Amino acid sequence: MIDYFIGLSPIKQAIIATLFTWGMTAIGAALVFTTKKVNQKFMDGMLGFAGGVMIAASFWSLLSPSIEMAENGPFPSWFPATAGFLLGGLFLWLADAIIPHLHPGSSMKDAEGINPAGRRRSTLLVFAITLHNIPEGLAVGVAFGAVAAGMPSATIAAAIALAVGIGIQNLPEGTAVSMPLRRDGMSRRKSFFYGQLSGAVEPFSAVIGVLAVTTMQPLLPFALSFAAGAMIFVVVEEVIPGSQENGNKDLASICLMIGFAVMMILDVAFG
Repeated sequence: MIDYFIGLSPIKQAIIATLFTWGMTAIGAALVFTTKKVNQKFMDGMLGFAGGVMIAASFWSLLSPSIEMAENGPFPSWFPATAGFLLGGLFLWLADAIIPHLHPGSSMKDAEGINPAGRRRSTLLVFAITLHNIPEGLAVGVAFGAVAAGMPSATIAAAIALAVGIGIQNLPEGTAVSMPLRRDGMSRRKSFFYGQLSGAVEPFSAVIGVLAVTTMQPLLPFALSFAAGAMIFVVVEEVIPGSQENGNKDLASICLMIGFAVMMILDVAFG
Protein backbone atom coordinates (compact mmCIF):
# COMPACT_ATOMS: atom_id res chain seq x y z
CA MET A 1 0.00 0.00 0.00
CA ILE A 2 2.85 2.38 0.83
CA ASP A 3 4.49 1.78 -2.57
CA TYR A 4 1.17 2.66 -4.24
CA PHE A 5 0.94 5.93 -2.33
CA ILE A 6 4.51 6.94 -3.17
CA GLY A 7 3.67 7.14 -6.87
CA LEU A 8 0.76 9.55 -6.37
CA SER A 9 0.71 13.32 -6.07
CA PRO A 10 0.34 14.65 -2.50
CA ILE A 11 -3.16 15.92 -3.26
CA LYS A 12 -4.26 12.47 -4.47
CA GLN A 13 -2.61 10.89 -1.43
CA ALA A 14 -4.50 13.20 0.92
CA ILE A 15 -7.81 12.73 -0.89
CA ILE A 16 -7.55 8.92 -0.78
CA ALA A 17 -6.58 8.99 2.88
CA THR A 18 -9.47 11.28 3.84
CA LEU A 19 -11.93 9.29 1.74
CA PHE A 20 -10.97 6.45 4.07
CA THR A 21 -11.59 8.61 7.17
CA TRP A 22 -14.91 9.75 5.68
CA GLY A 23 -15.79 6.12 5.01
CA MET A 24 -15.14 5.25 8.64
CA THR A 25 -17.55 8.03 9.65
CA ALA A 26 -20.12 6.45 7.32
CA ILE A 27 -19.56 3.02 8.89
CA GLY A 28 -20.26 4.51 12.30
CA ALA A 29 -23.38 6.22 11.00
CA ALA A 30 -24.53 2.92 9.41
CA LEU A 31 -25.09 1.42 12.86
CA VAL A 32 -28.47 3.15 12.66
CA PHE A 33 -29.55 0.37 10.25
CA THR A 34 -28.61 -2.47 12.59
CA THR A 35 -29.74 -1.34 16.02
CA LYS A 36 -32.29 0.92 17.68
CA LYS A 37 -30.01 1.93 20.50
CA VAL A 38 -26.26 1.86 20.97
CA ASN A 39 -25.02 0.85 24.41
CA GLN A 40 -24.07 4.03 26.25
CA LYS A 41 -20.99 2.48 27.83
CA PHE A 42 -19.80 1.43 24.38
CA MET A 43 -20.32 4.94 23.02
CA ASP A 44 -18.55 6.60 25.96
CA GLY A 45 -15.66 4.17 25.66
CA MET A 46 -15.36 4.83 21.93
CA LEU A 47 -15.42 8.59 22.49
CA GLY A 48 -12.71 8.23 25.12
CA PHE A 49 -10.69 6.14 22.67
CA ALA A 50 -11.17 8.82 20.02
CA GLY A 51 -9.90 11.46 22.42
CA GLY A 52 -6.77 9.44 23.12
CA VAL A 53 -6.09 8.98 19.41
CA MET A 54 -6.46 12.70 18.76
CA ILE A 55 -4.20 13.70 21.66
CA ALA A 56 -1.47 11.26 20.57
CA ALA A 57 -1.76 12.32 16.93
CA SER A 58 -1.49 15.96 17.95
CA PHE A 59 1.90 15.35 19.54
CA TRP A 60 3.51 12.46 17.70
CA SER A 61 2.30 13.31 14.19
CA LEU A 62 2.09 17.11 14.36
CA LEU A 63 3.80 18.96 17.24
CA SER A 64 6.96 16.87 17.44
CA PRO A 65 7.65 17.11 13.66
CA SER A 66 6.89 20.83 13.84
CA ILE A 67 9.60 21.34 16.44
CA GLU A 68 12.10 19.21 14.49
CA MET A 69 11.45 21.11 11.25
CA ALA A 70 11.92 24.48 12.95
CA GLU A 71 15.37 23.64 14.35
CA ASN A 72 17.20 24.99 11.29
CA GLY A 73 14.76 27.83 10.62
CA PRO A 74 14.90 31.55 11.32
CA PHE A 75 12.91 31.26 14.56
CA PRO A 76 13.67 29.50 17.85
CA SER A 77 12.57 25.87 17.45
CA TRP A 78 9.79 26.30 20.00
CA PHE A 79 8.22 29.35 18.37
CA PRO A 80 6.43 27.85 15.31
CA ALA A 81 5.00 25.01 17.40
CA THR A 82 3.77 27.35 20.12
CA ALA A 83 2.38 30.00 17.78
CA GLY A 84 0.69 27.54 15.46
CA PHE A 85 -0.74 25.53 18.37
CA LEU A 86 -2.33 28.58 19.98
CA LEU A 87 -3.61 29.89 16.64
CA GLY A 88 -5.23 26.51 15.92
CA GLY A 89 -7.07 26.61 19.23
CA LEU A 90 -8.08 30.23 18.64
CA PHE A 91 -9.42 29.37 15.18
CA LEU A 92 -11.63 26.58 16.55
CA TRP A 93 -12.77 28.76 19.44
CA LEU A 94 -13.87 31.50 17.05
CA ALA A 95 -15.56 29.02 14.70
CA ASP A 96 -17.28 27.43 17.70
CA ALA A 97 -18.58 30.82 18.79
CA ILE A 98 -19.81 31.84 15.33
CA ILE A 99 -21.13 28.74 13.56
CA PRO A 100 -24.53 27.55 14.91
CA HIS A 101 -24.22 23.95 16.11
CA LEU A 102 -25.45 21.44 18.66
CA HIS A 103 -23.25 18.88 20.35
CA PRO A 104 -24.50 15.26 20.22
CA GLY A 105 -26.53 14.38 23.29
CA SER A 106 -27.45 17.99 24.03
CA SER A 107 -30.91 19.53 24.00
CA MET A 108 -31.87 22.35 21.64
CA LYS A 109 -31.60 24.91 24.46
CA ASP A 110 -27.86 24.14 24.62
CA ALA A 111 -27.26 24.98 20.95
CA GLU A 112 -24.26 27.28 20.43
CA GLY A 113 -23.13 29.83 17.86
CA ILE A 114 -24.89 32.80 16.29
CA ASN A 115 -28.69 32.52 16.04
CA PRO A 116 -29.06 28.72 16.27
CA ALA A 117 -32.75 28.90 17.25
CA GLY A 118 -34.07 29.04 13.70
CA ARG A 119 -32.28 25.90 12.51
CA ARG A 120 -33.26 22.24 12.58
CA ARG A 121 -31.66 19.86 15.06
CA SER A 122 -30.26 17.70 12.26
CA THR A 123 -28.50 20.68 10.69
CA LEU A 124 -27.02 21.78 14.01
CA LEU A 125 -25.73 18.27 14.79
CA VAL A 126 -24.06 17.95 11.40
CA PHE A 127 -22.52 21.40 11.77
CA ALA A 128 -21.04 20.39 15.13
CA ILE A 129 -19.29 17.25 13.89
CA THR A 130 -18.33 18.90 10.59
CA LEU A 131 -16.71 21.76 12.48
CA HIS A 132 -14.68 19.30 14.50
CA ASN A 133 -13.65 17.27 11.43
CA ILE A 134 -11.94 20.25 9.79
CA PRO A 135 -8.71 19.98 11.85
CA GLU A 136 -8.59 16.23 11.21
CA GLY A 137 -8.67 16.74 7.45
CA LEU A 138 -6.10 19.53 7.75
CA ALA A 139 -3.83 17.27 9.78
CA VAL A 140 -3.87 14.55 7.13
CA GLY A 141 -3.32 17.05 4.31
CA VAL A 142 -0.43 18.72 6.11
CA ALA A 143 1.16 15.34 6.83
CA PHE A 144 1.18 14.34 3.15
CA GLY A 145 2.23 17.86 2.17
CA ALA A 146 5.22 17.59 4.51
CA VAL A 147 6.34 14.44 2.70
CA ALA A 148 6.04 16.18 -0.67
CA ALA A 149 8.04 19.12 0.70
CA GLY A 150 10.90 16.72 1.44
CA MET A 151 10.98 17.24 5.19
CA PRO A 152 13.33 14.60 6.71
CA SER A 153 11.05 13.82 9.66
CA ALA A 154 7.98 13.30 7.41
CA THR A 155 7.29 9.89 5.85
CA ILE A 156 4.47 8.34 3.84
CA ALA A 157 4.11 5.62 6.46
CA ALA A 158 3.63 8.18 9.23
CA ALA A 159 1.04 10.09 7.18
CA ILE A 160 -0.86 6.86 6.49
CA ALA A 161 -0.69 5.93 10.18
CA LEU A 162 -2.18 9.32 11.05
CA ALA A 163 -5.03 8.76 8.58
CA VAL A 164 -5.68 5.28 10.01
CA GLY A 165 -5.78 6.65 13.56
CA ILE A 166 -8.17 9.45 12.62
CA GLY A 167 -10.31 6.99 10.68
CA ILE A 168 -10.62 4.74 13.75
CA GLN A 169 -11.76 7.62 15.92
CA ASN A 170 -14.27 8.76 13.29
CA LEU A 171 -16.41 5.66 13.90
CA PRO A 172 -18.11 6.93 17.06
CA GLU A 173 -18.56 10.39 15.53
CA GLY A 174 -20.79 9.07 12.76
CA THR A 175 -22.81 7.10 15.30
CA ALA A 176 -23.03 10.14 17.59
CA VAL A 177 -24.91 12.02 14.85
CA SER A 178 -27.07 9.31 13.28
CA MET A 179 -28.43 7.70 16.46
CA PRO A 180 -29.80 10.89 18.09
CA LEU A 181 -31.50 11.80 14.81
CA ARG A 182 -33.11 8.37 14.67
CA ARG A 183 -34.33 8.74 18.25
CA ASP A 184 -35.88 12.07 17.25
CA GLY A 185 -38.04 10.28 14.67
CA MET A 186 -36.00 10.73 11.50
CA SER A 187 -35.93 7.77 9.10
CA ARG A 188 -32.93 5.43 9.20
CA ARG A 189 -31.89 6.48 5.71
CA LYS A 190 -31.92 10.19 6.49
CA SER A 191 -30.22 9.60 9.84
CA PHE A 192 -27.43 7.73 8.06
CA PHE A 193 -27.16 10.42 5.39
CA TYR A 194 -26.68 13.22 7.91
CA GLY A 195 -24.34 11.09 10.02
CA GLN A 196 -21.94 10.33 7.17
CA LEU A 197 -22.24 13.85 5.77
CA SER A 198 -20.32 15.18 8.75
CA GLY A 199 -17.16 13.52 7.42
CA ALA A 200 -17.44 14.99 3.94
CA VAL A 201 -15.45 18.07 4.91
CA GLU A 202 -12.26 16.10 5.53
CA PRO A 203 -11.16 15.62 1.88
CA PHE A 204 -11.68 19.33 1.22
CA SER A 205 -9.76 20.47 4.28
CA ALA A 206 -7.02 17.93 3.46
CA VAL A 207 -6.52 19.49 0.02
CA ILE A 208 -6.27 22.93 1.65
CA GLY A 209 -3.63 21.56 4.01
CA VAL A 210 -1.59 20.07 1.16
CA LEU A 211 -1.74 23.24 -0.93
CA ALA A 212 -0.82 25.44 2.01
CA VAL A 213 2.40 23.59 2.85
CA THR A 214 3.53 22.71 -0.68
CA THR A 215 3.15 26.24 -2.03
CA MET A 216 4.46 27.97 1.10
CA GLN A 217 6.97 25.56 2.65
CA PRO A 218 8.15 27.96 5.39
CA LEU A 219 4.64 27.71 6.85
CA LEU A 220 4.90 23.95 7.35
CA PRO A 221 5.95 23.95 11.05
CA PHE A 222 3.18 26.46 11.76
CA ALA A 223 0.63 24.42 9.77
CA LEU A 224 1.47 21.20 11.63
CA SER A 225 1.10 22.81 15.03
CA PHE A 226 -2.02 24.72 13.91
CA ALA A 227 -3.74 21.40 13.16
CA ALA A 228 -2.55 20.07 16.53
CA GLY A 229 -3.98 23.05 18.41
CA ALA A 230 -7.31 22.75 16.63
CA MET A 231 -7.51 19.04 17.43
CA ILE A 232 -6.66 19.54 21.11
CA PHE A 233 -9.38 22.21 21.36
CA VAL A 234 -11.90 19.69 20.00
CA VAL A 235 -10.76 17.01 22.46
CA VAL A 236 -10.97 19.26 25.50
CA GLU A 237 -14.13 21.14 24.51
CA GLU A 238 -16.20 18.25 23.17
CA VAL A 239 -14.76 14.72 23.11
CA ILE A 240 -13.67 14.24 26.72
CA PRO A 241 -16.72 15.98 28.29
CA GLY A 242 -19.02 14.00 25.98
CA SER A 243 -17.41 10.71 26.99
CA GLN A 244 -17.84 11.37 30.73
CA GLU A 245 -21.18 13.14 31.05
CA ASN A 246 -23.14 9.87 31.39
CA GLY A 247 -21.27 8.61 34.45
CA ASN A 248 -18.80 6.29 32.71
CA LYS A 249 -15.76 8.34 33.68
CA ASP A 250 -13.42 5.48 34.56
CA LEU A 251 -14.24 3.54 31.39
CA ALA A 252 -13.81 6.63 29.22
CA SER A 253 -10.48 7.46 30.89
CA ILE A 254 -9.13 3.94 30.39
CA CYS A 255 -10.25 3.92 26.75
CA LEU A 256 -8.62 7.32 26.24
CA MET A 257 -5.31 5.88 27.43
CA ILE A 258 -5.74 2.87 25.14
CA GLY A 259 -6.48 5.17 22.21
CA PHE A 260 -3.38 7.23 22.99
CA ALA A 261 -1.26 4.08 23.14
CA VAL A 262 -2.64 2.72 19.85
CA MET A 263 -1.97 5.99 17.99
CA MET A 264 1.49 6.27 19.55
CA ILE A 265 2.35 2.75 18.40
CA LEU A 266 1.04 3.45 14.89
CA ASP A 267 3.07 6.64 14.58
CA VAL A 268 6.31 5.36 16.15
CA ALA A 269 6.20 1.99 14.40
CA PHE A 270 5.46 3.40 10.94
CA GLY A 271 7.05 6.82 11.29
